[in-house]
Amino acid sequence: MDLTIIAAVLFDMDGTLVDSDAAVERAWRTWAGEYGVDPDAVLAVAHGAPAERTVRLMLPGLAGDGVASAAARQLELQYDDLSDVVPTTGAHELLAALRLPWAVVTSADLRLAKARLDAAGIEAPVLVTVEDVRAGKPDPEGYLRAAELLGVAARRCLVVEDAEVGVAAGRAAGAKVAALKGVDGDLRIEDLTRLHRLLNP
Repeated sequence: MDLTIIAAVLFDMDGTLVDSDAAVERAWRTWAGEYGVDPDAVLAVAHGAPAERTVRLMLPGLAGDGVASAAARQLELQYDDLSDVVPTTGAHELLAALRLPWAVVTSADLRLAKARLDAAGIEAPVLVTVEDVRAGKPDPEGYLRAAELLGVAARRCLVVEDAEVGVAAGRAAGAKVAALKGVDGDLRIEDLTRLHRLLNP
């Protein structure tokens, strides 16, 4: 992939810049127990997606207010669960050296995003949360919004993701996608240290 065309980098948060996998799993398992659904089935679809999307998939009979309430409960379980939330491998080094404008695009709400980024010691110059869009990932709106805020065409952005729904969102936005954790993207990377070397040769 030709990285010379890249003019901005758009990062997912959970699992990409911030290692919060354990906290996310704990919250969804607790939520699944409260709502009587299979926790493994929940975890199979929850990663990287807005809470409301997962709620609708798991509880298709739930009405609008019920969906909002169930999604709010899931987020509530995560707000203060920060004890083992840390930056991912290579995150600080990459961001410190990055000469391109960058943003964070997350399926979390603003409160959770700020809590996790703070816990990881990361300050995002531009942050797009689920509250800033009408449709969350895999819809491209979040990445298109971030590109617009940075003043860069989406096709010249590199999206960095670790979940299939996020990769789909990045591709739908017209961006190139670097993918972690064995997820298929235009560029597969094992961690952000590899991306650091590619973007800062």
